[in-house]
Amino acid sequence: MKPFRTAALALCLAAPAAAGVDEAIDRHVLPGLAAFAAATETLAQNAEADCRPEALQPAFQAAFDAWMRVADLRLGPSETGALSIAFWPDARGFTPRTLSGLIADQDPVARDAAAYAEVSIAARGLFALEMLLYDEAFAGYDAESYTCALVTTVARDLDGQADALVTVWAQDYADTLRSAGEPGNATFLTEDEAIRALYTQILSGLQFTADQRLGAPMGTLDRPRPARAEARRSARSLRNVVLAAEAAHDLAAALAEGLTDGDLPQTAAAMERVRAAAQAVDDPAFQDVTDPQARLHAEVLQQAVRGLRDAIGAELGAPLGIAPGFNSQDGD
Repeated sequence: MKPFRTAALALCLAAPAAAGVDEAIDRHVLPGLAAFAAATETLAQNAEADCRPEALQPAFQAAFDAWMRVADLRLGPSETGALSIAFWPDARGFTPRTLSGLIADQDPVARDAAAYAEVSIAARGLFALEMLLYDEAFAGYDAESYTCALVTTVARDLDGQADALVTVWAQDYADTLRSAGEPGNATFLTEDEAIRALYTQILSGLQFTADQRLGAPMGTLDRPRPARAEARRSARSLRNVVLAAEAAHDLAAALAEGLTDGDLPQTAAAMERVRAAAQAVDDPAFQDVTDPQARLHAEVLQQAVRGLRDAIGAELGAPLGIAPGFNSQDGD
C-alpha cells in the first residue's frame, strides 16, 4: 500500500492524491468520454445513412451504453455539459412538448445542426432521440419526413456535444485536476480537494441511481410511478442502473489504484450483489413495479446499490480520512 496519512480536519495526501487523480483521469474519465464520442459519431453517421427508427436504434443503444460510463460525472465541464446530453428527470414532460412543437411548426432548425445547439435542452441529446425513436407518438415517421430530418440533426448535435466535452476535458480540465495545489490553480487549492471532488462523484452518482433511477419509478407503496423510469421507452432502465453502478465501481477502483494499490474486496463483492439483484428484476423498464413481488425485487436492487455506496465509503473513503457520514450532496 502506498504511504498516506490522515488528519481529523483535513486530508494530507500530497503524492498519493496526485496518483489517484491521474489513475481516475487516465483509466476512467478520458477513455470513457472518448468512447462516448466515438459512439455518437457512429450514431450520427448511421442517421445520415438511414434515420428511420429500426435502422438507428442499435447505434442509439450503443451510444447510451457509452454515455453511462461517464453519465454521473457532474464535475467541471460535465456539470453543465451533461444537462443537454441527458435531460432527465423530465417530470413535467418538456421533451415531448418541445419536440411536438418543432414538428408541428416544421421548424427549419431541424435541418441545421449548428443552429440546433440553441434549441431548448429538452429537445436535445439522448432522451430527445429516445422519444423520437421509440415513442409511438413520434416513431412512425418515414425516411422523407420532417421527423427523420430532425432525428438526423439531433444525432449530429449530440455528436458535437460529445466532441466538445472530450476536448475541454482533455485540453483543460484534466490538467486542472492534475495540477491541484499548484500555484495558479484557483479551482483546487490543495491536492486533497481534487481527490475529494472525484470521490464525491462516485457517491453522488450511486445516490442518484438509488434515489432517482430506482426510487422515481418505485414511488411509494401506495403510489408507484413506473412512467418516471429513466429510458423506459427504450427498455433500458434496469441496464442504466447496472451500468451506472459499474461506472462508480470502476472509478473507485481507478482511484484506489493510485491510493491503496486497488485492493477493494468489499466493494467488488458489493458490485456482485448489485448484478445478482438486477438479474432478479423481470422488466427492464421497471413497468411492473405496481406488482408487489416486482417491487420487492426493485427494493432489493436499490438496497444493493446503497450497499455498494457504503462499501466504497468504508474501503476508499475511510483511508482518505472521510467519515462514513460524509454527505456527497454538499461535500461535507
